Amino acid sequence: MASMTSLTLEEIGRLAGVSRSTVSRVINNQENVRPEVRDRVLRVIQETGYRPHAAARSLAAQRTNVVGLAVPRSAQSFFADPYYPRLIQGMTQACNAHHLALSLFMCHSEKEEEDLYPRVLSRGLIDGLIIASSVKNDPLIPLLLESQMPFVLVGRPLSQAPINYVDVDNVVGVQNAVRHLIRLGRRRIGHIMGPQNSAVGLDRRQGYINAHVERGLTVDESLIVPGDFSEMSGYQAAQHLLAAGADAIVAVSDKTAYGALRALREAGRAVPEDVAVIGFDDLEASALTEPPLTTVRQPIRATGVVAVETLLDVMENPGGPPRQVILPTQLIVRESCGARFP
Repeated sequence: MASMTSLTLEEIGRLAGVSRSTVSRVINNQENVRPEVRDRVLRVIQETGYRPHAAARSLAAQRTNVVGLAVPRSAQSFFADPYYPRLIQGMTQACNAHHLALSLFMCHSEKEEEDLYPRVLSRGLIDGLIIASSVKNDPLIPLLLESQMPFVLVGRPLSQAPINYVDVDNVVGVQNAVRHLIRLGRRRIGHIMGPQNSAVGLDRRQGYINAHVERGLTVDESLIVPGDFSEMSGYQAAQHLLAAGADAIVAVSDKTAYGALRALREAGRAVPEDVAVIGFDDLEASALTEPPLTTVRQPIRATGVVAVETLLDVMENPGGPPRQVILPTQLIVRESCGARFP
């Protein structure tokens, strides 16, 4: 006879006096099994030490136990930006806790997107998908909605469709940063934006505007300059803001703020005496800059965890209203803004 752990479903069923399909329903915790029958099957499984083959179990449940992480070509700084490794750490932590595998899908061109995504969505490779970032008119969103595959965005979508997403409170995060600078007496506060075809860029810009409006201050458009989350964009934008007479800078990200600090240092401007600087992220390096960077801390790893847990909820409980989770941010005050404490 085969070893106990290599028994087939038919053999387990014969020992328990039930059919193969009944054993399959018990193993996959499905309904429509009488309690006394379920107990009898489980007792046989326990006595024989039977362990169902993972692939067969997934097939029986029509699940792969794999979730995908899609990185659109818009996220060109994926490997260079410390944000993404921390996000993936949170995702893998949650996947491991739920016995799931995480599969990464990346595209570098429109042609790759056109080829890859339909194949991923149509061949049962994954049970659900997380999208690491999204921009206006993202071509993947309509494909996902049409396919009815469970998916979750990291970041608020610009689409009006009912979409599941996990984000941080970008508006309030920047609003609190600008409020803090205003309380410290800064009045020429510049903002280095993120891409304006993304919700994160729009929301952080809105937080900057809200803080001025609530204090009755005029929003000077010459102090709002483009950026793209990169250090180079922060460096170039800070040069423009210096020429515009800025006495403070709120950057869309910590990496952007690092570039601004370098531009100020090269220009001979003291931070924070001449120009205060605040970033957004609270990356590990931000406490080690010169001077240490005041920043808006967002829970990056927790965002990854919540994204996976939200996707699991969508997979296991389809239907109903979209799941939309907003996580809080926190202003971390260091020397670069001119005050140790708020």
